[in-house]
Formats: sequence, structure tokens, C-alpha cells
Amino acid sequence: MTGRTHHRPMTPGAGFFAEIAGGADPALLREAGDLAATVLVRGARESDDPAVAERIVHLAESEGLETLAEVWSGAPADTLAGSLWRLFLLRSWVHADPERVATEYDAGQRRVDVARVVAGVEDPPGPDELRRMVDDVLRGIARGDFAITLFRAAAFARIVAAGRASLGESGHDEITRMLALSEQLEAAGHGEITDTLA
Repeated sequence: MTGRTHHRPMTPGAGFFAEIAGGADPALLREAGDLAATVLVRGARESDDPAVAERIVHLAESEGLETLAEVWSGAPADTLAGSLWRLFLLRSWVHADPERVATEYDAGQRRVDVARVVAGVEDPPGPDELRRMVDDVLRGIARGDFAITLFRAAAFARIVAAGRASLGESGHDEITRMLALSEQLEAAGHGEITDTLA
């Protein structure tokens, strides 16, 4: 019996999406996006290199959120590609406006106790704590159970939606979009558990 050779999983680096973004056939782009999502989620878990997790966390910065959008934003929520797009979008939003996020999260956390525990944000939830939490959630793509990663992100989005409703400063559409994001991530987490997320 011969031993299996294990190869280091391919991980995104500078220019990872350069060949598949920019005027490509939409079907090919979608196929390439699905493949990239599979490599990221399934391949990264086989690596015990902490640098892989850090590269995944900073993928939107190294590749550009616009490139990720072109590759993944059209993917259905119940796919790996669609789930990754939603996770990176959530991270980018937290990093872009951490003070607002902290205010909304703080207002919502007392209204959704169970979600607060699942999200795992330090108390009190200031801007730095929320940035750390969302980065830690994305590290879970490489070093943990992807379903847990999705459930944590879903819980976080649900708390923010509750906070927006509580504060009364956001429009109905903003609250609804955040609640929909939470529901999509949670459904994707259940899909991961039942092996239907592809």
C-alpha cells in the first residue's frame, strides 16, 4: 500500500483573480469563482500554516473588494462562493465603519441574547473588539469548522439588525438587508452541516 502524498493547498496571493476577472465570459467567471471558493474553504482547512488563515482574512485587501465582487457577488447565498462573498462583505463593512457597527451591535446585543453568545464579541463591544471578532470569524475559514464560521457571522448580523431597529436611525431597507444577510449565512451554515453547500 502506498502512502498518499499531501500537497500544500493553493492559497490566494497577489493577482490570484487576475486571470478570471475583467471582461471574461460570465459562465467561465462563475465557474472560476466556484473553484476559487472551494480551494479557499476546503483546501485551507488541510493546512496547519497560520499564514494561510491570515492571507484569507486579508484577501479583500490584497485582491480588492471589487475583484471579489466580480468573481463572487452573483453567486447564490447557498453556495461556497456566495457565502464567502457575504463574509468578506461583512468584514469590509466592519472595518470601514467600526464606530457605527459598535453602536448598532451594542444596541442590539441585549435584544438577541443567544446570538450575542454565538457571535463571541468581547464586552464591551467597541470598534477594536468588533474588528478583532470579524477577523477571527474569517480565520475560522482556514482553521475551524466552516459551519461555525457562518453561524458566528449570522449571529453578528442578526444583532446588528436588532440594534438598527432599536436605535431607529436606519431605514427599513437597511434593517431588512442586514436581517436577510443573517438568514442567508445561517442557512449556509446548515447547508455546510448537511453537505449541501458547494
